[in-house]
Amino acid sequence: MKVYALIGKSGTGKSFQAVNLCKELNIESIIDDGLFICRNKVMAGVSAKRQPTKVGAVKTALFTRDEHMEEVKESIRKIKPSSILVIGTSDGMVDKIVKRLELPRIIKRIYIEEITTETERAIARKQRYEMGQHVIPAPTFQLKRQFSGYFMTPVRMLLRELGSWKDISEKSVVRPTYSYLGDYKISEKVMADIVECVKREHGDVAEIGRVAISPVQEGIDIYISANFKYAADLPLRAKEFQKDAAKKIEEMTAFNVNRLDLEVRDIV
Repeated sequence: MKVYALIGKSGTGKSFQAVNLCKELNIESIIDDGLFICRNKVMAGVSAKRQPTKVGAVKTALFTRDEHMEEVKESIRKIKPSSILVIGTSDGMVDKIVKRLELPRIIKRIYIEEITTETERAIARKQRYEMGQHVIPAPTFQLKRQFSGYFMTPVRMLLRELGSWKDISEKSVVRPTYSYLGDYKISEKVMADIVECVKREHGDVAEIGRVAISPVQEGIDIYISANFKYAADLPLRAKEFQKDAAKKIEEMTAFNVNRLDLEVRDIV
């Protein structure tokens, strides 16, 4: 296995540049902020950007927790990538990661200043420190469960607004826990309002009864009770409403809907 390292200060655009660098050097996998990403898929690990504090984020990125370290090591052993890019803020950091994961020695160190301009790094710093945005070199759908409830969108969507269509759909933008001032709360009233909007698009639903939510580790569970209008294919229409309600909630709140139970209480 060939091991490469991408080194640069925090907020200089390392994760943003990682995918392009991997394509250029034909590197198969990435170690970034506690995640093992191989062939554009998150294979193992926990993202440091999920941690509630910056100290916790650093510890996660360094694989200080044995369980986390062993999970990633086992995944690397199983997949056996031909090459891997380790991303870190310093030579010391990438060396520690390589040691913790028992990887071969680093054959090439690339510094962010070698592959980006000062203007590009200034834009990256602005996005990090003024907007609280962090990039993860993996598709948004791959991160959905880990980042339930956080701002998350593909970089491609953001650049579309600027008129740019570079091949960077493999990257996602997130707002980490520690970038927020305070915590978020889940409002059942907001969820009920969203479900009511979906009801208006479905002529088969007569009335929404109760909307209840339960936070779970990877998102939220939702319970909806509703009265439906009589129809010969009622089970199919109820299933369509259930699917559309879950989709709309995920789109409008960024929460991963782990489960949505729909109870048809009456037919009118």
